Amino acid sequence: MSAPSVISRATTEHIAPAERIHYWEDYNRKALVGLSCTSYSEQGLLARQTNIELGALRLAEIAGNAHAIERSPQTVRSAPKDSVFATLLLKGEAAFLHENGCLAAAAGELFVYDTRRPYLFGFSSSMRQILVDVPRDMFAQACLGGGLPGPMLFGRGTVREGALVAALGSHLTGLASSRGGPHDPADAVGAVLDLLRQLTGERTGGSPGSDAYRSQLMVAENYIDRHLHDPGLGAAQVAGVMGISVRHLGRIFASTGRSPARHITERRLVRAHQELTGPGAPSARIADVAHRWGFSSQAHFARLFRSRFGLTPSEARAETTR
Repeated sequence: MSAPSVISRATTEHIAPAERIHYWEDYNRKALVGLSCTSYSEQGLLARQTNIELGALRLAEIAGNAHAIERSPQTVRSAPKDSVFATLLLKGEAAFLHENGCLAAAAGELFVYDTRRPYLFGFSSSMRQILVDVPRDMFAQACLGGGLPGPMLFGRGTVREGALVAALGSHLTGLASSRGGPHDPADAVGAVLDLLRQLTGERTGGSPGSDAYRSQLMVAENYIDRHLHDPGLGAAQVAGVMGISVRHLGRIFASTGRSPARHITERRLVRAHQELTGPGAPSARIADVAHRWGFSSQAHFARLFRSRFGLTPSEARAETTR
């Protein structure tokens, strides 16, 4: 048995403020992953990082003031990295922007994401995190065979999910500080991968419980209700934001008796009906209402509306004004 070994350490504390960003980007490119960094602090970027070898995995303990890091499409091409990162936020708040939306997290929550896909990670205040660098082939073999369908955020979904994230956090902080003495690298790696397997497997339909489905359904329905105005809203967008596959999104909605697409249409029709029969109905133009609730074709909207409510949009509005 042996303690995880420190590969390298870095801090910007003794670097001239004007050189800190360049130093941090250069260090990360060599030690962790290619990225660009931005700091809006008058002090400049104040950050430190310790990189640790743990068998086939790498850990990075990172702390700093408010800043943002980005792997743009150009950086992904010029500095390729074939890994899955699992980042546990220990302090602060963070926003993770990706091609399908934005995930927001607080301390105690976990991001899992693919370094081959562009992202921006922003921290609004002082932060601390532990990052696990898992080779993508290992992640596919040990955790999720099909690979990540998109970035995932864990910690607030269910009691079980929270417990798994807490267990992973306790394990990682112990490894990073070598608390509890030496660790068998194989056992330590196995424990990390097993917890990631349970989290990602249940999220994507491996062996979820009914609680997980109900929680995910609430998240999906909430997102849909807040984006009904978007004409591009569809199952792929919702699944991408949640970090799950379209197929799994369909499983989540199975208990409602509707597909995700049908649920979106139903919610749009209900909101349009409310507008056409509400206090402002006399002045509401049907074309505007249809457009406002995500229908690109007024004729298509009218057909769906009549099928759902037994009246045309004009008839529904007229009944209100009688």
